[in-house]
Amino acid sequence: MSRKDNPMSEAAINLVLIEDDKEIRRFVQSALGASGFHVWPAENAERGLIEAATRQPELIILDLGLPDRDGLDVIRDLRAWTAMPILILSARGEETQKVAALDAGADDYLTKPFGVPELIARLRALLRRVVRIEDRGKSLIEFGDLRIDLAHRTVSRAGEVVHLTPIEYRMLTVLITHAGRVLTHRQLLKEVWGPSHVDRIHYLRVFMAGLRRKLEAEPARPQFLLTVSGIGYRLEI
Repeated sequence: MSRKDNPMSEAAINLVLIEDDKEIRRFVQSALGASGFHVWPAENAERGLIEAATRQPELIILDLGLPDRDGLDVIRDLRAWTAMPILILSARGEETQKVAALDAGADDYLTKPFGVPELIARLRALLRRVVRIEDRGKSLIEFGDLRIDLAHRTVSRAGEVVHLTPIEYRMLTVLITHAGRVLTHRQLLKEVWGPSHVDRIHYLRVFMAGLRRKLEAEPARPQFLLTVSGIGYRLEI
Protein backbone atom coordinates (compact mmCIF):
# COMPACT_ATOMS: atom_id res chain seq x y z
CA MET A 1 0.00 0.00 0.00
CA SER A 2 1.43 3.39 -0.95
CA ARG A 3 1.66 6.49 1.24
CA LYS A 4 -1.04 8.04 -0.95
CA ASP A 5 -3.34 5.10 -0.19
CA ASN A 6 -2.43 5.05 3.49
CA PRO A 7 -0.65 8.25 4.57
CA MET A 8 -0.26 6.99 8.15
CA SER A 9 1.80 3.94 7.13
CA GLU A 10 5.25 4.18 8.78
CA ALA A 11 6.66 1.88 6.08
CA ALA A 12 6.51 4.78 3.63
CA ILE A 13 8.04 7.39 5.95
CA ASN A 14 11.55 8.75 5.43
CA LEU A 15 13.09 10.45 8.45
CA VAL A 16 16.36 12.34 8.99
CA LEU A 17 17.88 11.93 12.47
CA ILE A 18 20.39 14.64 13.43
CA GLU A 19 22.10 13.43 16.62
CA ASP A 20 25.79 13.59 17.58
CA ASP A 21 25.69 10.87 20.26
CA LYS A 22 26.57 7.64 18.44
CA GLU A 23 24.81 5.36 20.94
CA ILE A 24 21.56 7.34 20.90
CA ARG A 25 21.74 7.64 17.12
CA ARG A 26 22.08 3.87 16.72
CA PHE A 27 19.38 3.18 19.31
CA VAL A 28 16.83 5.52 17.69
CA GLN A 29 17.68 4.30 14.20
CA SER A 30 17.25 0.67 15.26
CA ALA A 31 14.00 1.29 17.18
CA LEU A 32 12.37 3.31 14.44
CA GLY A 33 13.67 0.97 11.74
CA ALA A 34 11.96 -1.91 13.54
CA SER A 35 8.71 0.09 13.39
CA GLY A 36 9.00 0.54 9.64
CA PHE A 37 10.56 4.00 9.40
CA HIS A 38 13.43 4.62 6.99
CA VAL A 39 15.98 6.58 9.01
CA TRP A 40 18.81 8.63 7.49
CA PRO A 41 21.30 9.42 10.32
CA ALA A 42 23.52 12.49 10.56
CA GLU A 43 26.14 13.14 13.25
CA ASN A 44 26.23 16.94 13.02
CA ALA A 45 24.33 19.98 11.75
CA GLU A 46 26.17 20.27 8.46
CA ARG A 47 25.51 16.65 7.51
CA GLY A 48 21.95 16.86 8.77
CA LEU A 49 21.12 19.87 6.59
CA ILE A 50 22.58 18.08 3.57
CA GLU A 51 20.55 14.94 4.31
CA ALA A 52 17.38 16.99 4.79
CA ALA A 53 17.87 18.78 1.48
CA THR A 54 18.74 15.67 -0.53
CA ARG A 55 16.41 13.10 1.07
CA GLN A 56 13.39 15.43 1.39
CA PRO A 57 12.05 13.41 4.35
CA GLU A 58 8.59 13.60 5.85
CA LEU A 59 10.06 14.20 9.32
CA ILE A 60 13.21 15.43 11.05
CA ILE A 61 14.42 14.51 14.54
CA LEU A 62 16.93 17.05 15.81
CA ASP A 63 19.19 17.24 18.87
CA LEU A 64 19.87 20.81 20.03
CA GLY A 65 23.35 20.13 21.43
CA LEU A 66 25.30 19.54 18.22
CA PRO A 67 29.10 19.87 17.97
CA ASP A 68 29.26 22.27 15.01
CA ARG A 69 26.16 24.47 15.41
CA ASP A 70 23.40 25.23 17.88
CA GLY A 71 20.20 23.36 17.15
CA LEU A 72 18.15 26.57 17.20
CA ASP A 73 20.12 27.84 14.22
CA VAL A 74 19.50 24.54 12.41
CA ILE A 75 15.75 24.93 12.98
CA ARG A 76 15.84 28.44 11.52
CA ASP A 77 17.85 27.24 8.50
CA LEU A 78 15.34 24.46 7.85
CA ARG A 79 12.37 26.79 8.24
CA ALA A 80 13.85 29.08 5.58
CA TRP A 81 12.94 26.50 2.94
CA THR A 82 10.73 23.74 4.34
CA ALA A 83 7.63 23.17 6.48
CA MET A 84 8.44 19.51 7.23
CA PRO A 85 7.73 18.64 10.88
CA ILE A 86 10.69 18.87 13.28
CA LEU A 87 10.76 16.93 16.54
CA ILE A 88 13.39 18.07 19.04
CA LEU A 89 15.07 15.28 21.00
CA SER A 90 17.26 16.94 23.60
CA ALA A 91 18.69 16.72 27.11
CA ARG A 92 17.82 20.39 27.58
CA GLY A 93 14.66 20.09 29.61
CA GLU A 94 14.14 23.66 30.82
CA GLU A 95 10.91 25.35 29.74
CA THR A 96 12.87 28.29 28.33
CA GLN A 97 14.76 25.93 26.02
CA LYS A 98 11.56 24.25 24.88
CA VAL A 99 9.86 27.58 24.21
CA ALA A 100 12.92 28.85 22.30
CA ALA A 101 12.93 25.75 20.07
CA LEU A 102 9.19 25.91 19.41
CA ASP A 103 9.32 29.65 18.73
CA ALA A 104 12.17 29.01 16.27
CA GLY A 105 9.90 26.69 14.30
CA ALA A 106 10.09 23.22 15.86
CA ASP A 107 6.83 21.27 16.02
CA ASP A 108 7.32 19.19 19.17
CA TYR A 109 9.87 18.56 21.92
CA LEU A 110 10.84 15.34 23.69
CA THR A 111 13.33 15.39 26.55
CA LYS A 112 16.02 12.73 27.06
CA PRO A 113 15.80 10.14 28.48
CA PHE A 114 12.73 9.05 26.57
CA GLY A 115 10.71 5.94 25.81
CA VAL A 116 10.40 4.53 22.31
CA PRO A 117 6.57 4.22 22.50
CA GLU A 118 6.27 7.93 23.32
CA LEU A 119 8.71 8.86 20.56
CA ILE A 120 6.72 6.87 18.00
CA ALA A 121 3.45 8.36 19.28
CA ARG A 122 4.86 11.88 18.87
CA LEU A 123 6.00 11.05 15.33
CA ARG A 124 2.57 9.67 14.43
CA ALA A 125 0.95 12.87 15.70
CA LEU A 126 3.27 14.91 13.48
CA LEU A 127 2.47 12.66 10.51
CA ARG A 128 -1.23 13.35 11.04
CA ARG A 129 -0.37 17.03 10.79
CA VAL A 130 1.42 16.35 7.48
CA VAL A 131 -1.73 14.71 6.13
CA ARG A 132 -3.84 17.66 7.29
CA ILE A 133 -1.47 20.11 5.60
CA GLU A 134 -1.73 18.14 2.37
CA ASP A 135 -5.53 18.28 2.64
CA ARG A 136 -5.83 21.83 3.94
CA GLY A 137 -7.86 22.83 0.91
CA LYS A 138 -10.77 21.00 2.52
CA SER A 139 -13.17 23.33 4.29
CA LEU A 140 -14.87 20.74 6.52
CA ILE A 141 -13.05 19.55 9.63
CA GLU A 142 -14.57 16.81 11.82
CA PHE A 143 -13.26 15.20 15.01
CA GLY A 144 -15.09 13.69 17.96
CA ASP A 145 -18.62 15.07 17.81
CA LEU A 146 -17.39 18.40 16.45
CA ARG A 147 -17.86 19.70 12.94
CA ILE A 148 -16.17 22.91 11.77
CA ASP A 149 -17.15 24.31 8.38
CA LEU A 150 -14.42 26.79 7.51
CA ALA A 151 -16.13 27.90 4.31
CA HIS A 152 -19.28 28.99 6.15
CA ARG A 153 -17.54 29.81 9.46
CA THR A 154 -19.86 27.54 11.44
CA VAL A 155 -19.19 25.17 14.33
CA SER A 156 -21.48 22.42 15.59
CA ARG A 157 -21.26 19.82 18.33
CA ALA A 158 -23.38 16.66 18.21
CA GLY A 159 -25.49 18.35 15.55
CA GLU A 160 -26.14 21.48 17.60
CA VAL A 161 -24.82 24.86 16.48
CA VAL A 162 -22.10 26.27 18.75
CA HIS A 163 -21.88 30.06 18.91
CA LEU A 164 -18.27 31.24 19.19
CA THR A 165 -17.11 34.80 19.62
CA PRO A 166 -14.90 36.15 16.80
CA ILE A 167 -11.79 35.72 18.98
CA GLU A 168 -12.76 32.17 19.96
CA TYR A 169 -13.31 31.27 16.32
CA ARG A 170 -10.00 32.81 15.28
CA MET A 171 -8.20 30.93 18.04
CA LEU A 172 -9.83 27.65 17.00
CA THR A 173 -8.89 28.08 13.33
CA VAL A 174 -5.27 28.84 14.24
CA LEU A 175 -5.14 25.67 16.34
CA ILE A 176 -6.73 23.68 13.50
CA THR A 177 -4.17 25.01 11.02
CA HIS A 178 -1.40 23.76 13.30
CA ALA A 179 -3.22 20.70 14.65
CA GLY A 180 -0.89 18.25 16.37
CA ARG A 181 1.75 20.95 16.86
CA VAL A 182 2.56 22.67 20.12
CA LEU A 183 1.94 26.41 19.76
CA THR A 184 3.68 28.58 22.33
CA HIS A 185 1.83 31.34 24.13
CA ARG A 186 3.67 33.94 22.04
CA GLN A 187 2.83 32.20 18.76
CA LEU A 188 -0.88 32.00 19.58
CA LEU A 189 -1.06 35.56 20.85
CA LYS A 190 0.72 36.87 17.76
CA GLU A 191 -1.54 34.99 15.33
CA VAL A 192 -4.82 35.75 17.12
CA TRP A 193 -4.27 39.23 18.57
CA GLY A 194 -1.19 40.52 16.73
CA PRO A 195 2.48 41.18 17.60
CA SER A 196 1.69 43.93 20.12
CA HIS A 197 -0.06 41.43 22.43
CA VAL A 198 2.53 38.62 22.69
CA ASP A 199 3.02 39.06 26.45
CA ARG A 200 -0.66 38.98 27.48
CA ILE A 201 -0.91 35.32 28.41
CA HIS A 202 -4.02 35.92 30.51
CA TYR A 203 -5.93 36.49 27.25
CA LEU A 204 -5.23 32.89 26.27
CA ARG A 205 -6.39 31.46 29.59
CA VAL A 206 -9.71 33.29 29.39
CA PHE A 207 -10.52 32.40 25.79
CA MET A 208 -9.22 28.83 26.04
CA ALA A 209 -11.52 28.29 29.03
CA GLY A 210 -14.41 29.57 26.93
CA LEU A 211 -13.56 27.29 24.01
CA ARG A 212 -13.32 24.28 26.28
CA ARG A 213 -16.71 25.00 27.85
CA LYS A 214 -18.29 25.08 24.42
CA LEU A 215 -16.39 22.29 22.66
CA GLU A 216 -15.21 19.75 25.23
CA ALA A 217 -17.45 17.13 26.86
CA GLU A 218 -15.46 17.60 30.08
CA PRO A 219 -13.85 21.07 30.04
CA ALA A 220 -11.76 20.28 33.13
CA ARG A 221 -10.38 17.17 31.40
CA PRO A 222 -10.08 18.27 27.75
CA GLN A 223 -9.70 15.69 25.02
CA PHE A 224 -8.79 18.00 22.13
CA LEU A 225 -7.70 21.42 23.44
CA LEU A 226 -4.64 20.42 25.44
CA THR A 227 -2.38 22.48 27.68
CA VAL A 228 1.39 22.01 27.39
CA SER A 229 2.37 23.22 30.84
CA GLY A 230 4.40 26.41 30.87
CA ILE A 231 4.69 26.46 27.08
CA GLY A 232 1.38 26.75 25.26
CA TYR A 233 -1.42 24.68 23.74
CA ARG A 234 -1.97 21.90 21.21
CA LEU A 235 -5.06 20.74 19.34
CA GLU A 236 -5.04 16.94 19.29
CA ILE A 237 -7.42 15.45 16.72
